[in-house]
Amino acid sequence: MDDYSGALVAAVLSMYDLYVLMGLAVVFLLGIFNFAAHKAVLESGHPMLSHIPWFFRPLGGRLSLLVEFAMLLGAMVMVAAGSSGWAWIYLLYSGLNGISAWLVANRRL
Repeated sequence: MDDYSGALVAAVLSMYDLYVLMGLAVVFLLGIFNFAAHKAVLESGHPMLSHIPWFFRPLGGRLSLLVEFAMLLGAMVMVAAGSSGWAWIYLLYSGLNGISAWLVANRRL
């Protein structure tokens, strides 16, 4: 392999790494949004929160934040492995989560 093709391979790999890092950054920022939306719902005092299952009630329902963290961690691991589809799925999840949080926090539901 000559120097030119080696440099080309390095450039392609660095672009791939850039896309992976960009995907990780986007998923991380979406995770911050999801945690904020989740906390807003927990602090809203909505009557629907009294109907959550018993295993989410410890710590005032904050145990459900562990589920949120597991989803964020799973999405980040998959994006880091090069699966950009998981970033799109997490974006869709975040959009639905944001709409749901807005409906619950503003008592429109």
